Amino acid sequence: MKRDDLTGSTLTGNKVRKLEFFAAHAREHGYTSFITCGGLQSNHARATAGVCAQLGLHCELVLRGRPPLEGGNTLLDGLFGARVNAVEPREYVANLDTLLTAAAERHRQLGYKPLVIPTGGSNGLGIWGYIAGAEELIHDMENASIKTALVVCATGSGGTQAGLTAGFSHLSPESHVLGMAVCDDEDYFHQKVQEDMEEVKAHWPALNCAPERILTNDSYIGQGYGLAGPEVYKTIFELASLEGVVLDPVYTGKAFYGLITELSKGQYPDTKDIIFVHTGGVFGIFPHEQGLREAMNESGQQPAAYSEG
Repeated sequence: MKRDDLTGSTLTGNKVRKLEFFAAHAREHGYTSFITCGGLQSNHARATAGVCAQLGLHCELVLRGRPPLEGGNTLLDGLFGARVNAVEPREYVANLDTLLTAAAERHRQLGYKPLVIPTGGSNGLGIWGYIAGAEELIHDMENASIKTALVVCATGSGGTQAGLTAGFSHLSPESHVLGMAVCDDEDYFHQKVQEDMEEVKAHWPALNCAPERILTNDSYIGQGYGLAGPEVYKTIFELASLEGVVLDPVYTGKAFYGLITELSKGQYPDTKDIIFVHTGGVFGIFPHEQGLREAMNESGQQPAAYSEG
């Protein structure tokens, strides 16, 4: 397991890898505020707010969901000083570009120079975070005497999958990357990864990734993005209680459940080494407390605070 949940400050996870490049771009070109978007419990939005606090940038988050704001990531958004705009889901889906444009204009009127960052920081700039991440992981593999591996990650906005796929294609083509979808289908991610790749190639033509290297499993999305079933909660509880590693119900919990289910079916029989990239998201567990407690109760494991005596 690659513990990217421990990357950056405040358990920022995979998002800080992408934001490192957005922050450098902002400093180079004089941007003084960041605007980004996502769900109410967006890890990327929370990480963006934290980075802005560290760098002294104004931050505005356009988030899909209805007030009142929940705990978890949205609590941290506020602690980091970000302006949070909660938008009704239908309006968010129909008018996101208009909402972001309006926010940018508002920032300019306030004297800021805004940089709008897409969902998940997933574009031709953000992808470099995981091209660099792939290089780092390949060094980890070398230190562990691993020559080839199947690298598995959760994929939602597609940027982590795109960066890892591009990085391994260029630096270690004998290994492969599998994205476990937490929303949308295989065709969507195939197209999204290719779009990010084309944006990168416009600036660095040497980076090439054949379309057949884009691998996605979309069988474990469940009821949809941000919605987890009992099987995911059980997986999170079992891994936490056995290894002290905490997954989240939105991304890594679904992806890890998908991986171990595929293994139980006899998939990847010729693969010696599998590396699961833990992309973070621990704060996303708190709005799912009820489902997680039910998983603990069904196992017969009661939290200490609820034990008799």
